[in-house]
Amino acid sequence: MKKNILIAFGLSLVFSLSQCKRENDLPQPEQSSEVADLKKTKAVDAAAGLGGPVMMQAFYWDVPAGGTWWNVVKGKVAAWNTAGFSSIWLPPASKAQNGAFSMGYDPFDYYDFGQYNQMGSTETRFGSNTELTSLITTAHNNGLEVYADMVINHNSGGASEFNPFTNSNTWTKFTPLSGKFSRSYYDFHPNDAHAKDEGAFGDFPDLCHSKQWVKDWLYLRTDAVGKYYKNTMKYDGWRFDYVKGFGAWVVRDYVNAVGGFAVGELWDSNVDVLKGWVDGTNRTSSAFDFACYYKMDEAFDGNNMYKLNDDMLWKRDPYKAVTFVANHDTDIIYDKYLAYAYILTAEGYPCVFYRDYEEWLSKTRLNNLIWIRRNLVSGSTTNLYTDNDEYIARRNGNPGIIVYLNDSDTWQEKWITSNWASTQIKDYTGSSTWVPTTEADKRVKIQAPPHSYTVWSKVGY
Repeated sequence: MKKNILIAFGLSLVFSLSQCKRENDLPQPEQSSEVADLKKTKAVDAAAGLGGPVMMQAFYWDVPAGGTWWNVVKGKVAAWNTAGFSSIWLPPASKAQNGAFSMGYDPFDYYDFGQYNQMGSTETRFGSNTELTSLITTAHNNGLEVYADMVINHNSGGASEFNPFTNSNTWTKFTPLSGKFSRSYYDFHPNDAHAKDEGAFGDFPDLCHSKQWVKDWLYLRTDAVGKYYKNTMKYDGWRFDYVKGFGAWVVRDYVNAVGGFAVGELWDSNVDVLKGWVDGTNRTSSAFDFACYYKMDEAFDGNNMYKLNDDMLWKRDPYKAVTFVANHDTDIIYDKYLAYAYILTAEGYPCVFYRDYEEWLSKTRLNNLIWIRRNLVSGSTTNLYTDNDEYIARRNGNPGIIVYLNDSDTWQEKWITSNWASTQIKDYTGSSTWVPTTEADKRVKIQAPPHSYTVWSKVGY
């Protein structure tokens, strides 16, 4: 279940003033003529190559109540588009048990986006149906896809009814004002079909996905939840909450019936489990790369860069891995700049957390990394050097990059083998003023500042 884990952290980055440029001097998205063309292509799957998509998680736990959030996000989408984002992930948008105070993870009426007076309010915590529709339209007009947070494992807010399968009263009688997808004890566990789905969840009434009524209303009917979200509300894809609670076949059948990008929240650090779930959806869905998330914490906060060489979902299946540094549930990585430099230059589909981008970190530095990703990063990955404090990797495409992560207390330099022979290269983060020329055999010496990073590519981009 959703938790509010917001771990306070301090950010201390030491730079050599003689070697570093001001943030305003860093390469910016608008400096590239390629950006406009990159934006024209919708990103419905993670791309490992040049111009790969970047997602914004456009909320955090306990965003301000009062029905203002849709308009807050709407006011930012144009700038996010300019920065190079491809998509936004919105919180669960329909009416939940706690009405105007709910973050949406206790869903009651899947068709009430703030237009029915029920559960103590008309608007949701985030705003009205009209405001949500306007936000989605504005996002599309700015070249951004919009992903819905789908909570289909459990429901909340039902009335009490006698349940013959438990021989007691249960809160399983749902009669939403939308008049769609009413539910009773037959649609939850335990019932006449079985005691539970493939997973178990005990806090709220647990939907039974083997019931035809539930399948019909979630994704099979012409007015099913998924099809209504896609065809009427105009969502482009789905973030499935708590997919441990039901079989991977549910997401497979949903996406096959409805379409759109999909990513599942399978909270497990075991890459075999993550890859197995993706395969279980018949690869209709990506998964958040929790294996990468926990390895980054060990690498950057535990002074053990060797962990970056461990197995991760993006290394197994880069087109189906969504990487992240923090989200509304968990925020444990302290050295976030290194983590973002890692995921924004690595394969997979990186997701940036709203508070990191808008409040806690330097937007200029993150925009610079996004620009690098959209203009320079391509190809497969080759590890060039790793020790406790340093990690250097090469992306082998055209033009490709060399990323140098340095978690030590001093500037570091290394000779490495680049992508380029007899070619001038530079650091596109602006941290190093070096402009070396690679040797005929492609070798070159590069550097990185303490507790920071550099990203090197051919001069001229």
